[in-house]
Amino acid sequence: MNNSITVAVIGAGAAGLMAAGTAAQQGARVLLFERNEKVGRKLAITGKGRCNVTNNCDMQEFLTHVPQNPRFLYSALGAFSIQDTMTFFEELGVPLKTERGNRVFPQSDKARDIVDALFFWVKRCGVTIVQERVTGIQTDETGVVGVKTEGKLHRADRVIVATGGKSYPLTGSTGDGYAWAQELGHKVTPLHASLVPLVCPGKTCPRLQGLPLKNVTLTIFENNKKLYEGFGEMLFTHFGISGPLVLSASSHMRKWDKATYRAEIDLKPALDEAVLDKRILSDFSQELNTDFRNSLGGLLPRKLIPIVVERTEIDPHQKVNAVTKKQRQKLVQELKHFALDITQPGPIEDAIITSGGVSVKDIVPKTMESKKVPNLYFAGEIMDVDAYTGGFNLQIAWSTGYLAGLHAGSDRA
Repeated sequence: MNNSITVAVIGAGAAGLMAAGTAAQQGARVLLFERNEKVGRKLAITGKGRCNVTNNCDMQEFLTHVPQNPRFLYSALGAFSIQDTMTFFEELGVPLKTERGNRVFPQSDKARDIVDALFFWVKRCGVTIVQERVTGIQTDETGVVGVKTEGKLHRADRVIVATGGKSYPLTGSTGDGYAWAQELGHKVTPLHASLVPLVCPGKTCPRLQGLPLKNVTLTIFENNKKLYEGFGEMLFTHFGISGPLVLSASSHMRKWDKATYRAEIDLKPALDEAVLDKRILSDFSQELNTDFRNSLGGLLPRKLIPIVVERTEIDPHQKVNAVTKKQRQKLVQELKHFALDITQPGPIEDAIITSGGVSVKDIVPKTMESKKVPNLYFAGEIMDVDAYTGGFNLQIAWSTGYLAGLHAGSDRA
């Protein structure tokens, strides 16, 4: 083992912790810079505090969940696979479980267990954690020579930038790494919120605020062309829609400056339109003298009924025995195609991840080393690679962090 190499890792999130520990295991002296008092602050709140560690699928299926530059990840996933991730945490004493959609969580349902396991692992590996804010990367004609903090230069032979994106700035993700990358000649692709709630105009969503929908199908249209379809859960908010389905859909929506978007919710995906019409007729036959507005309790959540009634334009006081076939068709359409216009994504500060970042064309995929600056490496969300919700983004962090640490920490002489 060679201890003559010093590696500086900037950012103690998922990718940074993995990179630091891996580099130390190669025999390098590792300095892990983190401005927060504790490591893994964003990691501690992922998966609603449960931490969706990875997704238990094969590589080919995994890559279908990466809309942005999936081929770039072949080497990283080959070097540190999904199975490697699961074995890694199990061996650190964190038992895992696989849930619906192949999502992997700690059995304890506590993200803190993942953060603690990583923290104690890097300490055992000999990593030195430096609680200082990095202000820049020092280079000369040979490549990187260290990192700058306020008024100080920390010498390093290799530097790994794992500063994350711009989402969740209160956890320390302020986007500093993008500016450093640009200063050193790298292209940074436009940054967008991804895995983010969506903003809908009008009064419908505020009226439905707090209403969850389960087992629905969400379809997103881009310029009236189907862009995304998914089945699962979502939530109405005071400004629009959120929840797992919506977050996944948002990562497909990348043309906000030139496209229009519309959501359609199928509230009854298990029933086709003909079967649903029969179901409505059956319900109506049980209460022929009931007002229309009081007849939908078996079909819809109470909060949604007045909205659907308004959209059908059927008199809420009309008796159901007087509802015509044409009116029933309008009701079926609303239940199968509950439409909402979408004007914009929520703010990047509310996004789970940032789409865009350091161009992968400027990074060697087999090592994560910069093509522009020798001995400079990137890992995790700072790169222009992002995926859908479900543990995929954290796996990208583990795999790219491992690969960067492996190569930055090894003696190539």
